[in-house]
Amino acid sequence: MLKETGALISLQPNASKIISSWGLTPFLEPCEPMVDRAFRMFDTDGKLVREINFDFAKFGADRVVYHRQDLHTALKTAATSTKLPGPPVEIRTASSVISCDPDKGTVTLEGDEVVEADMIIGADGIHSVVRQEVVGSPREAIPTGTSAYRMLLPAESLAGLEIPKDVLDLAKPVTTMVVGHDRRVIMGPGRGGKVFGIVALVPDEQMREEAAAASGSWVATGSMSALLEAFAGFPAWMLDLFQRAPEVALWQLRDLDPLPRWVRGRTMLVGDAAHAMLPTQGQGASQAIEDAEALQAFIADLPNRPTKEQINEALLRVYEARHERASLIQGFSREQARPGTSVGSNKITLNPVQFLEYNCNYSGAKDWLAKNDVAAAVGNLNINGS
Repeated sequence: MLKETGALISLQPNASKIISSWGLTPFLEPCEPMVDRAFRMFDTDGKLVREINFDFAKFGADRVVYHRQDLHTALKTAATSTKLPGPPVEIRTASSVISCDPDKGTVTLEGDEVVEADMIIGADGIHSVVRQEVVGSPREAIPTGTSAYRMLLPAESLAGLEIPKDVLDLAKPVTTMVVGHDRRVIMGPGRGGKVFGIVALVPDEQMREEAAAASGSWVATGSMSALLEAFAGFPAWMLDLFQRAPEVALWQLRDLDPLPRWVRGRTMLVGDAAHAMLPTQGQGASQAIEDAEALQAFIADLPNRPTKEQINEALLRVYEARHERASLIQGFSREQARPGTSVGSNKITLNPVQFLEYNCNYSGAKDWLAKNDVAAAVGNLNINGS
């Protein structure tokens, strides 16, 4: 939260609806969020081949684009605010977690300080320390074979570029995709049109990034020459856009296979610690927000002084409501990372809204659990012939 990489992030309707229900709109308005109105898909010849206009009214909220740092700051401000229900959150910095005891509800910090609480929520990201303690064995994020260049361009840096208006219009919040076989570019405006974000996905073996390979890091400073080489067959205006970027960052994309458990004792994994996924559907942050809503829903049912057993039972209900859905969306995100065209063809076969209905048609953990409990019961009746 103290420092976040300069990139854009989208909250899908399933998460935007939750955020709104928490009364956070006043905290988010200063972020100058942009409601995304469409996907535009271009082939590698620069031809517009498909435009998908969004109508999210049926989902009860919009797909909204933020700057990551702005969103983090807004959520931190809300969490520490005295204007919302409940006591303000206390945030301790410089407190690296070394280990935890899931059953006792304790964490050990660097320096050997031990902190105890009623429950531990392991929201410590893709590099989670808590994950191994909960699962019982090491479960590291695995390389997916894809890396992402990220760039954020100030609006003023785009002056003079000869780019079709259906590609670049800072006043019109549209997500533009340029799709090749094994690489693609996703881009669009943010911060009320003040910036333009670009993510360029490439196969790992095409990166030509020796510094990253030598250090073993997932993150490196990207090389503009390597980026231009990787996208040499894309439209010239795409390469012109790249060259206006003040800096280029490079991430090796990793995700998790679905974990066998998220809960042990009084401890639960959420977010990337539980279900890290590829960014191909923009669902990573939205799934973490769904986790938070589920925790809110089931913890609210606990008595004032819950026993360890009651806490464990509540966390298991959260897991029951979340694991199947989050695991499916992990799989959908992998599916969306498949090649966008056949080999040697620029005819786009990728459908970016293939799983949109399932992903966005969501009304909270208890609603999901009730519907799926009913579906399971009906299925059992049919199986038994009753």
